[in-house]
Amino acid sequence: MKSLSAIPLAGLLLLAGEAQDGGGGGLSQDASEQVAAALAASGLQLDLEAGLLGVPATVLIRDDLLEYLLVGPGGASHESLLLTGVRPSLINAALLALGVEPGQNASWTTREPAPTEEERAAGVDPYEVRPPAGDSFSLYLGWREGEESYLFRVEDLLANLASGRSMGRHRWVYLGSRFVPGRDGETEVFAADLAQNLINIAWFYEGNTLLSSALEACRDQEIWTANSWLVPPAGSTVQLILARGDRVSLPEGWREALPRIDGTVDSAREPAEMPPGEDPGSGGI
Repeated sequence: MKSLSAIPLAGLLLLAGEAQDGGGGGLSQDASEQVAAALAASGLQLDLEAGLLGVPATVLIRDDLLEYLLVGPGGASHESLLLTGVRPSLINAALLALGVEPGQNASWTTREPAPTEEERAAGVDPYEVRPPAGDSFSLYLGWREGEESYLFRVEDLLANLASGRSMGRHRWVYLGSRFVPGRDGETEVFAADLAQNLINIAWFYEGNTLLSSALEACRDQEIWTANSWLVPPAGSTVQLILARGDRVSLPEGWREALPRIDGTVDSAREPAEMPPGEDPGSGGI
């Protein structure tokens, strides 16, 4: 069986002409720079020192229920806030370069003894549910509009219809997807490359995504929608930023690289390309 933590990164390490350091799993400075350059060719912005990964994305669904935060062109685009054109295994390689290990997906275990009919009527869950757990990231969404720069926690952009508030802030657990049999029944493929679903809001049994939310409320698949007062128009290019630690600002150069929206973007759902940096002026970050 292939190693989930080695294979997606191996190709990039070969490009860098280096091997992972056996002691701490880190890369030499030269290898780090070459890996970052290789990822940049696909639109990813990797900063190993700051523990940041920027993923170019397009705003998709703002007015319907959401089950995913980020998908690819072949994923569940009818129920995702964001779309990216970057191959999931490349994003996974970048996350692994930040030193994470795959965590545990949510799990459901039948409660023993099973609750009685009266207990179930009173709301006792027939399952014991364990939330996702493991290495994690804080997620942000950034863009520029006019002279302002915007950086929001992703949770602030998601509304919980059950509570009437935004999603609670928390850290999203790295699952790392997995390898599954290919369509030929023999060759194994990276599940996230196949399904094109990258980050889930609602919990799923399969664990095929790269990251998962970790809030208890995310057991419910029918309560999440975009906070349309804050989310840019559909079709806007934005940058999804995955951070190993909480951030109140971005390092030098990151704000300049945020994509610019002008309020007149059409709603075409095409993968976004990260635009070149421009003078951001005085912003709101």
